Amino acid sequence: MSDCCCGNNKKKTVLIYACSGGANVAEISDKAARQLMFEGQGSMFCLAGLGAGIQGMIQTAKDADVNLVIDGCPMDCAKKVFEKAGITNYTCLKVTDLGIEKTKGVRAADDQVAKVVAQAREILAHCS
Repeated sequence: MSDCCCGNNKKKTVLIYACSGGANVAEISDKAARQLMFEGQGSMFCLAGLGAGIQGMIQTAKDADVNLVIDGCPMDCAKKVFEKAGITNYTCLKVTDLGIEKTKGVRAADDQVAKVVAQAREILAHCS
């Protein structure tokens, strides 16, 4: 797992989860999460594993210092996976809250991904 330093010089375990839907906002979510991972902001973790109820994965999420959930749209599917699994230590970022319209059959634009990454960096910079 990747660690990030969040203000107090203590290494924090940061896990990043991406929406897995079929619209452009899911692709944006996934690309943003991967970019954050490649930048060393945290490690992507398996949202499907949480949804499947895999106890080891649920415990890993519960033990993380920061869980950043990047949801695509107001359906909040990723957030609902966390709620269903009883995981409470998470922060959500919703792609459509950044003015990006959900559309099927349209590819993610680089500037949209950059917008989500910038917002996620800001959130992670304020983690405690």
